[in-house]
Amino acid sequence: MRRNELLRFHGRSVTWVPLFLLLAGIAGADFSTGGEFRVSSWIVLVPGVAAAICGVWGTAVFAVLGVITYVLVDSAWPHQYQSGLPDFILVLLGGVLATLACAVRVRGERRALHMRDVADTTRRTVLRPLPPGWGGLEHAGVYLTADTDARVGGDFYDIQPGPYGTRVLLGDVQGKGLSAVETAAALLGTFREAGYHERDLATVADRLEIRMVRHRAHTAALGRPPVDGDRFATAVLLGFPARPGDAVDAVVLGHEPPLVVSPGGVRHLPAGGGLPFGLWELGAQPPSVQRVGLAPGETLLLVTDGVTEARNREGVFYRLDEEVARAVAADPRLAEPRRLVAFVRDGTLRHAAGRLSDDTTVFAVRRL
Repeated sequence: MRRNELLRFHGRSVTWVPLFLLLAGIAGADFSTGGEFRVSSWIVLVPGVAAAICGVWGTAVFAVLGVITYVLVDSAWPHQYQSGLPDFILVLLGGVLATLACAVRVRGERRALHMRDVADTTRRTVLRPLPPGWGGLEHAGVYLTADTDARVGGDFYDIQPGPYGTRVLLGDVQGKGLSAVETAAALLGTFREAGYHERDLATVADRLEIRMVRHRAHTAALGRPPVDGDRFATAVLLGFPARPGDAVDAVVLGHEPPLVVSPGGVRHLPAGGGLPFGLWELGAQPPSVQRVGLAPGETLLLVTDGVTEARNREGVFYRLDEEVARAVAADPRLAEPRRLVAFVRDGTLRHAAGRLSDDTTVFAVRRL
């Protein structure tokens, strides 16, 4: 368990240094004052501070040192100026209580770290790591949760190569909390199977819609209806055909359409007009698949509403396309997925002054 990162020097803990200086300072101050004004009882502060920044054994050591220092300092004075038994009990009891308080703190830290490990495992399960060049695509992604302690939310993305090409999915589940994470995991599980086995991208989208409806029915049968009404998920589904070519199939389902970024400029993919997963029953027909031509070197930039709805102090939204177009014109290398994702991430955080109102995902892909 790592602690006291601010009190390390060349990889070694120096937590004992300020505590030792505090102990020595109190002892020196007691010797330099007159007999009528004694400060030796202030030694009780040393184990109290140690309980906040040290481990249990470190706190116990300083509690013992505090008692020993108090006895030595107090016995050095003439009998009429000695603080005696009352202050000795204060220092002793303070050391014991500080050690117990430190034990409680360390137990809480261990539990918090365990819960963080669980959250990290959940995040790696939902958003699995993607190998470099996975599915013949150069890719880069960043995921930021509005709640930094949660570490995982309702945004999701994945790449699934298969015999019919490589499929890319990015989406955003309505709402927050564990129910949104559960929905995202259900959709990703279906995508990883359907994206591999199904020939048509429209069939993949249909499988995801069916999974969304089934998942919603299952949670409702358990007596856990969505808090914010009928749950749905906006998404962008892309298909890169297996045969070499300069085209991509796209299905946009109530989501912000991807940006096509290249050294020559920025353009939007067609919106498509499809309804989000879970709401297809409200439409007259299922969403259509659109084939869009891509020039060599063009990058597809996909973001969730954490980017498009980021506001500054004046309430102005972050203008993604304008910022990216200006940056690419100044530096054409910014069209590379890794550089592009880093630019959008930093620009969003800077625009919102580090305060994200929603989960934020930035994902960029292009053919190798």
